[in-house]
Formats: sequence, structure tokens, C-alpha cells
Amino acid sequence: MKATSNLGLIALLSLISSSVLLSCVDRTNASNKEIALEEVKAPTPKKELSEDFKAYWYAGKAEITSYKLEQARYGQIRDGHAVLIYVTEPFLPEKQVKADRDNPGNVSVLKLNATKKYLTGIYPYSVMSSTFYPVYDNQHAIKTSLSMQEWCGHVYSQINNREQFEFTSHSYFETEADQEITLEKNLLENEIWNKIRINPSDLPTGNLKVIPSLEYVRLRHKKLKAYDATAKLTAQNGISTYELTYPELERTLSINFTSDFPYTIESWSEDFKSGFGPGAKTLTTKASKMKSLNTPYWGQNGNEHLILRDSLGL
Repeated sequence: MKATSNLGLIALLSLISSSVLLSCVDRTNASNKEIALEEVKAPTPKKELSEDFKAYWYAGKAEITSYKLEQARYGQIRDGHAVLIYVTEPFLPEKQVKADRDNPGNVSVLKLNATKKYLTGIYPYSVMSSTFYPVYDNQHAIKTSLSMQEWCGHVYSQINNREQFEFTSHSYFETEADQEITLEKNLLENEIWNKIRINPSDLPTGNLKVIPSLEYVRLRHKKLKAYDATAKLTAQNGISTYELTYPELERTLSINFTSDFPYTIESWSEDFKSGFGPGAKTLTTKASKMKSLNTPYWGQNGNEHLILRDSLGL
């Protein structure tokens, strides 16, 4: 009887010991996971804004610049115009929309709305992309989107920056239709245009993985993913050039901007194959600056303000 009791006591102590040990291991693993998660989520430090930047971008105005556009489409060059509208605004990082009011959680972003209008024969193309990039240059764009309208139909696509990039697209083409996919985070071509205006010296160079612009992916019906690319930054006579080349896509994008603040976009070009099938050939899309205005356009929506379009050559 005594031997049986001792055996029972030993078994009980062994069970308790195992439970404590297992509990400690679980807590240790959980603790390690929490630390790892914190390390993943730890934000990159904010970069300091210069006084010039604050004075220019927080003056209550937007910078609007018009460009003469020569757009390659269907194997031919089309005349049109492009407009780049840059402005700072408060942004809600969770909802990923413009904030309606002051909030401690708001993120200040430099927004770029880029538009293009051109004709392809009898029917028009209208293209607009929007990119919301934190002014502190410490993370990827919070959101970028594209809408495109022409007489065949219209499409919309969007990338949201969450734990991964979340891509949503709606198209009238059967092979594209409605899509929802996730992507590992890599440099977005769309955000390069914002990074230039904030601090071009921080533009990445060398061999990179880059997600092409939503516009290019749509026009060429390419898979949205990160492609191998090479980037270089050069400067000559007060103009800097950021050149991005995608070997697999046989495409090169060159953006020319002033080397000094506020790093205005003077022109750009894009070499890629245009058209489909045996008729496809490499053409060059070009845009060159016409005129620029710094103005609070959102309040200039009366008929009396139509004259301001003349100031932009539109």
C-alpha cells in the first residue's frame, strides 16, 4: 500500500513538473514571437523635414504643372496633355483615405494626382493615378490607385499598404475581370514620383525589385508583380535624371527633374513595346513641361476661374 502511494506521488510530481516545463516553453516561445512581431512592426524613424520643404508644401496651395504629351498607344504616337498635381494632406493610415479633421493618428502625405488625356482615333483616353506617400519618407506609399476610361469600357485598380501590399482590380476584360491578390513589399514605381519631390538623394539605385506602375501594367496587360530592374541617378547642368530599366519588360523610364529644391519634374520619357502581335514595336512616350501654378485649386471651381486653365496652357 505504501509502495503504491509512493508511486502515485512520483507520477503526480512528474505530471506537475512536465506541465510547468511545457508552460514555460510555451511562454518563452510566445514571448519570442511577440518580440519578433514587434521587430517586424517597428516603424522606420521619420526623416527630418527641411524648412524649405515646410514653407513650400505647407503654404495651403497645390503645385499644378502641365505637360505636352506624346503617348505611345497601339503602335502609334498620340498627341495629348498630362498634368501633375502635388499637394500635402492629412491621411488616415488605417482607413487609408484623406482625413476630414485633425487627429493624432493622421499621417502627413505628399499626394500626387497624375492625369493624361489623349485620342486614339475616334475615341478618347482619360487616365488618372493617385499616390499617397508619407512626407517623412519612412515607409512605402500608403495607397496608390488608377482609373482609366475609354469607349471600350473603364477599369479601376488599387494597392493598399498593409501587412503586405493588397491589390484590387476591376476590369471589363474577361481575362482580368475582378482580382484580389497580395504581394510582398518592394519599391513601387508609382511612389518614385513622390520620393523625388521629397528627397531625391534617397532614391534607390543599382539592382532592384520594382513593381511597375499600375498604368503600364494595365496598358500592356502584364502581370502585377515585382520585376528585376536597374536604377541609376545622374545629374548634369542643374538637371537630375532617374532612370529605371526593366530587362524582362524591355522597358525604360527616365524622369528628369531640377537638382535643387523643390525638385520640379521637367520632363520624362518611357521606352516600351507598343501595339500587339507582329505589329508591336518599341516607341517612346514623352512629356515636356509647359506651365506651372501654385494655387488652392479646390476653391477655384466657379466659371470665373476657367481663365486659370489658360495659365496652364490647357
